[in-house]
Amino acid sequence: MLASAIETTVDAFLGGRVEAVQPARGHHRSGLDAVILAAALGAGASGRAVDLGAGAGVAGLALAARAGRLRLVLVEREPDLVACASEALARPANAGFAARVEVVRADLLAGAARKAAGLEAASFDHALMNPPFHDAGRVRASPDDFRARAHVLGVGGLDDWFRAAAALVRPQGTLSTILPADRLPAILAACDGRFGGLAVLPLHPRADDPATRVLVRGVKGSRAAMRLLPGLVLHGGSGSSFQPGLVAILRDGASLADIHPVWSDPQWGEAATDPS
Repeated sequence: MLASAIETTVDAFLGGRVEAVQPARGHHRSGLDAVILAAALGAGASGRAVDLGAGAGVAGLALAARAGRLRLVLVEREPDLVACASEALARPANAGFAARVEVVRADLLAGAARKAAGLEAASFDHALMNPPFHDAGRVRASPDDFRARAHVLGVGGLDDWFRAAAALVRPQGTLSTILPADRLPAILAACDGRFGGLAVLPLHPRADDPATRVLVRGVKGSRAAMRLLPGLVLHGGSGSSFQPGLVAILRDGASLADIHPVWSDPQWGEAATDPS
């Protein structure tokens, strides 16, 4: 199905450096979480990265715009969203990085489907993932089937997603994921034996608010200890304006390490400029 067969919007990200084509209704629409997830890697990142369950591709496109040495594969199973991501690559605003991005339709949770789509085991240096987060049966799912699938996990829960990520990422490659803060125990359990050296970054709406999201980054096969980092506050005061650091991420394409140095570690390539 072509994206033109459904009603879509064209949404600008990173101050217009990225334009995404998204369904106007009936599907999950990406925004803040996707851009923050993309900011987990900086301009110095290189190699191959995969956006798992990419939707319309916002996170992967934002990362491609920042990291000029990185090649991206956006993996999505829903045909409408695959069509949207493909259409976005043809937009003039994305011409500077479109040649480094590929869109693949596949059910990434099925090993045979991954292989049939050309997604070889241990073939990626980095993975991004913003998976569904509600366990089946614990919430009232949306009556819209597409939206429900975007938010409600299958019978294998989060573990299926982390198993798929571990299969695709090479040893010592990285996984970055963003999920609601109350899913942190499930994230840690799903990483056990797969990804170590975890860096856990709580995201707080305001300084006095509990964290509502966690951004977690890990290394495949690492045995290093987990680090719980000082949290990142999104909004200042009682208003809705973003903190200057968040504005730099959302509008200027900065990475998390640029605005929150505790996130920085040379092996993840998150430096703002090419270190060479």
